[in-house]
Order: sequence, then C-alpha cells, then structure tokens
Amino acid sequence: MRRSHVFATAVLLMGFVSPIWLAADELLDRIDAQRPKYIEIASRIWRWAEVGYREVQSSSLLADELEAAGFEVQRGVADIPTAFVAEFGSGKPVIGILAEYDALPGMEQEAVPAKQPLKSNKAGHACGHHLFGTASTWSAITVKEQLAAKKLKGTLRLYGCPAEEGGSGKVFMVRAGLFNDCDVVLHWHPGSENRAGLETNLANISGKFRFRGKAAHAAGAPHQARSALDAVMLFAHGVDLLREHVPQETRLHYVITNGGNAPNIVPDFAEVYMYARHPDPKTLDGIWNRIEKCAEGGAIATETTRSLELVGNTANLLPNDALAKLLDKHLRAIGGVTYSAEETAFAEKLRPSLLRPELPPLTEAAQVKSVGEGQRYGSTDVGDVSWAVPTGGFSTACVFPGVPMHSWQAVACGGTTVGHKGMVIAAKTLTLATLELFNDPKQVAAARESFDNRRAGKSYQTRFPKDQRPALNYRDNATVEP
Repeated sequence: MRRSHVFATAVLLMGFVSPIWLAADELLDRIDAQRPKYIEIASRIWRWAEVGYREVQSSSLLADELEAAGFEVQRGVADIPTAFVAEFGSGKPVIGILAEYDALPGMEQEAVPAKQPLKSNKAGHACGHHLFGTASTWSAITVKEQLAAKKLKGTLRLYGCPAEEGGSGKVFMVRAGLFNDCDVVLHWHPGSENRAGLETNLANISGKFRFRGKAAHAAGAPHQARSALDAVMLFAHGVDLLREHVPQETRLHYVITNGGNAPNIVPDFAEVYMYARHPDPKTLDGIWNRIEKCAEGGAIATETTRSLELVGNTANLLPNDALAKLLDKHLRAIGGVTYSAEETAFAEKLRPSLLRPELPPLTEAAQVKSVGEGQRYGSTDVGDVSWAVPTGGFSTACVFPGVPMHSWQAVACGGTTVGHKGMVIAAKTLTLATLELFNDPKQVAAARESFDNRRAGKSYQTRFPKDQRPALNYRDNATVEP
C-alpha cells in the first residue's frame, strides 16, 4: 500500500468508522489502476478542443462512459444540445458532481514547452476543462461502483456542463430546475496549486454590442456613409474612460469581433464583445447600465443604430464552510504533485516564457495550501449553482506553479503528464469526499447550515429574461451582419 493511501485511510477512520472506509486503500489503488483509460479520455478531449456549446464529441464521450457504467443519462437538457445529467440510485441524499469540457478559442498549442500552435485546430484547453470533465466522470463512476457494492441509499448525479467560458451554461441548467432537489454539489478546477476553496469571485455580465450604419466608398463618398466602426470606437473609448469611475475591484474588457471588411468601404456593420465583472451583482448591474449608455452615445454620435445580445450573466460564488473543510481534509490526505526529472526539464524550458520577474518554486505543487477566505478575480457559472444548492470546490496543480490559466503554457501543460497528475489527485479527492457525504448525514446537514448562513438576507436573480435561450452560437464572430 502506498504511504499516501495509508494516510488517506487513517484520516478517514479518525473521523468515523464505517465498513465503506475499510477498503479505502483498495479504492485508491483501483483509481490508480484506471489511469491509462482516463488519461486517454482526457487526451482525446484535449485534442478535440471544442468551444462552448459545440462540445459535441467531448460531451458524448463522457456521457457514453457514464451510460456504459450504469448511469441513466438524459442528454440535451435545458435546451442545450451538449448538456447532460447522468444519474444513479434513488432517494436521499442527492449528491451532484459538476463536469466541464469546453475549450477556449484561439488557444491552439502543441504539448511542447515553446509556442507552437496545432495545425488542425484553432481552440485549446487553456483552462484545463478536458481534465475537469474527465476527473469528475472518473470519480462519479468510482463512487457509483461503491454505492452499488455497499448498497448505500441515495442518488448520485454527474452534471455535464457546457460553455462555462462565457456561455453561462449552468445558469440555464439552474433555471431549468436541474438542481432543485440536490443536497450538495461538488466541483474542482485545474490550477497551479492545491487548495480547497472558500474564496468568492466576480459576478459577470457579457454581451455583443452591434452597430449598424450605411456603407459607401471611403474615399469617393465618405459623406454618404455612417460608420458602424466609428460607433464601436466611440463606445470603446467611453468604456475606457469609464474605468476611472467604477469601483477598483471592477474588471472591464472587450474585443472587436467585426470591424468591417475592407479599408476602402465604410463599415455598415461592426460588433464588439464586452465583459464586465464586479464582486457584487447589484453593483455590477449599475456598471453595466453605464456601459449601455456608452453604446448609446456611440450610436448617437455616428447616426447609427445599436443592439445588444446578452451572452453571459454569472453570479459570484457563495462559499460553503463545511464543504471547504471536508474537501480540505481529503485533499490533504491525498497530497500534492511531485514532478519527475523529465517534467522538471519541461518546466525549465517553459517557465522563461512567463512574464513574471519571480516564479514560485516547482516544489509548491507538492503542497496543499491552507483554506482561507479571499477575493478571486475570475468568474464562473458555478457561482449560480452555489446560490441554488450547497456547493464546494477545490483546485489541484495541473500546470506548473506560476503558469497562468488561459495561456498557451497552460494548454501545453494540460496535454502532458503534468496535467494528468493533477487530474488524478482531483479524481481521488472527489471520490473520497463524495462517499463521505453519502455515508455521513451530518456532513450534508453541515453543508446546508453553512449555505443557509451564508445566503441569509441575500437574494439571487439572473439578468437573463425568462424567455431567453442559451446563446448557442456565441463563439461565432460576426463576419457578416446577424
């Protein structure tokens, strides 16, 4: 038995004695024995690199694996073709595990320590969702086998969640009532450290502002034109000036997805894709209203018209004290990541490309960092789930310490054993924590108590209108007027 497995078993037995934990070492060994299978699954999803709402192969692969393992799988839930719910068992408690599998556009990269885009794909798993979805599926199947063997009561669900990167897939899944009877939801995320999360993050609103004007010859008859691109530029300038007059925690960023077709044609259509973030959703609403006024000003000044497609709206995470404690316990029992000589050499070639004067030592990946409250500056639709049901999460080191997510370096790490090692830690941690929730009603009750305390006096409401459907084509840049 591995030393870490002995430690894991000991930690579990210290908490309570139950027959399910007497074979914890065998359970972890079984997970280790399945590494080749799930590494191949993660590698296939990494190679496919499908963007939000287009994860046809990735979602099907995971759903097929769950179905073959004995789960009842409902596909195409919440009006989303690539969303699914896999369920096993019946009755209470109902424990859910989240899985993500969307990639990021423009992030193609080979699994090498120098920038070298793939020639077959223009997207890449720069946030490690190929590892996320695979580890969650791996854990769910392992837990299912234990529930069946021990004949434990309860319902296990794996939620296949598309388009986390900006598409707000989980928001529509929450709205569809898919989490209504869930007692606890667990999730994890690839990162550069091992840590159970009590942090919150930024709420997010995103949308595509579209301007329409009149085309004309840019040299021969510019006075007959009304430039949609000018409207975009004025809108962007207004947003840039607005940065001085919003709370300092605010994040504003945009890309121009269509600026016209040729310099000698005054553009009659232009589009800008805008993100706004802030820790407080109500404050963010006020900021977004001012952003819309910037768009109105750009349209008035250029005599163009404007429209808005609301693409994303996610809430801030609601931390859960009890689940953070539970996940921290199991993450510490499993331990962190140690790198081989080959992986260390890979890091030495890759890390000089990072724009940081100082980088943490590689040995930080072997540590499990302390749980602590704080503010993170990313956004995720897991936040919306956390306002509907007690939700707990953690991260594992799937990239070298100091490597930022959403970078080509992260894509490279995720396609190697560096990412695979973090995925294994996640699968083990999820498995042990989920089994404890099934076996100990007090843990479920504690999670609910923390949820009620954290949410007391606060409300949740999405900005999406009730009749709005997911923006399934949001990854399409507007090369022509929609």
